[in-house]
Amino acid sequence: MAGGEAGGVTTTLEYTPTWVVALVCTVIVVISLAVERFIHYIGKYLKKKNQKPLYEAVQNIKEELMLLGFISLLLNVFQDRIAKICMPKHLANHWLPCKKPPDAFSSSSTVHFEMASFITSAGSGRRLLAEASGTGTAYCGKKGKVPLLSITALHHLHIFIFVLAVVHVIFCVLTIVFGGAKIRRWKRWEDAIAEREYDPEEVLKTKFTHVQEDAFIKGRFRGVGKLSPLLGWLHSFFKQFYGSVTKTDYTTLRLGFIMTHCRGNPKFNFHKYMIRTLEADFKKVVGISWYLWLFVVVFLLLNVYGWHAYFWIAFIPFILLLAVGTKLEHVITQLAHEVAEKHVAIEGEVVVQPRDDHFWLNRPGIVLVLIHIILFQNSFELAVFFWIWVQYGFDSCIMGQIGYIIPRLVIGAFVQFLCSYSTLPLYTIVTQMGSSFKKAIFEEHIQVGLVGWARMARKNNGLTKAGSSQVGPKGASPVTVSIQMTKAGAELAAQQGNAGEIQAANAPKYEHHQMFVS
Repeated sequence: MAGGEAGGVTTTLEYTPTWVVALVCTVIVVISLAVERFIHYIGKYLKKKNQKPLYEAVQNIKEELMLLGFISLLLNVFQDRIAKICMPKHLANHWLPCKKPPDAFSSSSTVHFEMASFITSAGSGRRLLAEASGTGTAYCGKKGKVPLLSITALHHLHIFIFVLAVVHVIFCVLTIVFGGAKIRRWKRWEDAIAEREYDPEEVLKTKFTHVQEDAFIKGRFRGVGKLSPLLGWLHSFFKQFYGSVTKTDYTTLRLGFIMTHCRGNPKFNFHKYMIRTLEADFKKVVGISWYLWLFVVVFLLLNVYGWHAYFWIAFIPFILLLAVGTKLEHVITQLAHEVAEKHVAIEGEVVVQPRDDHFWLNRPGIVLVLIHIILFQNSFELAVFFWIWVQYGFDSCIMGQIGYIIPRLVIGAFVQFLCSYSTLPLYTIVTQMGSSFKKAIFEEHIQVGLVGWARMARKNNGLTKAGSSQVGPKGASPVTVSIQMTKAGAELAAQQGNAGEIQAANAPKYEHHQMFVS
């Protein structure tokens, strides 16, 4: 390689001043270490505050950054080899994000996939080392072909992947922060219920409830939902936009959960349990799963000139979000219908019966997967917009027409707002109305004690089976282990002053305890 800029030849490290190399390396290392230390201290702070779910979410973010670093490394290491993969010229003229000028077809070997028609004055002057020397273009040009992907296009691609991941993490954090803030406002309802339960007069008072006159039933059954199932779905659709969860909803769903899963502990703090489950679910949402990367590939494939693919893709998270919100509201309506259709008057408060039957495929966990997809697709839509704006400019042909851009941005902002304000709080409380509870029902130190005890019991059970093949009873059954875990958990909680929390484990179904045997 030549040793200077003369003649259009790029300077290599052989002829670059050492102080320039040292300075650039110092800046890169300092920035990298600052980010790494910042994430480390956030994790350390969360661990100190016993916020294990949030700590694990931070670890997921670090894993995503590591994956991005590895992707960037692969693109840099193999960029020359990728640029030397050649293909016939006629294939380079199909499925383009932008329409090529007429003269570009005659010289496609020099402009293919360099996105020359996209690059604005801000980026047109930038050329990478291998691009400046024409590695892929010259190599394939000798064969009468064009490069599969140019160095410049590779560079832009891995910038886009980085932007996508960063935007996804930021939007997930914003959703959890704002949604969590609304959920924490429900604490005053929990406190009001606790004060009433500690009031001796209220406890001793015998109460009879006319079901049709109950506030929860009035709002969810006696309205349009009683007249027609279709009207009930319409009511659920519009309910997600205003007062998605009211005080009567919270009080009734809380009582239904406690009577099903924590009958021995009527003073169970349902609000704290919801916050713990939200924090535990956050670590699942913040990551980018393999199927989400598959979506990215499909979306990039469909970005063809004239198709306006990104405009239509914006409706996917929008429609999914409305469907999820409507379904969650309708679950509450179904719970009210069951009570209203079976009873005229009851002693005490209205109690709903949580069941998996109310959810899609009898699996409440599907809702979390859909929220994950919604947040990622919305992040993808907005990440593409910001990336194109910065990389190519607002007037670039790849950005599209203004009539398609504005609706995309409006839909993206609406999805982000509705998911934070309505859908996430709805998800947090309604998915507790399944047949089983989550392990977040126990405090963190109780979970650790139970898991440790379960592993020890499992190990001892295996030794017992191995040593008593001829003499003595068979090893303990899973049900026996489950009962022993409950007793051990109660003892552990009693020692640490949290017996009330462990009483929740006395649930009617065995599968509730299986989650702790890992």
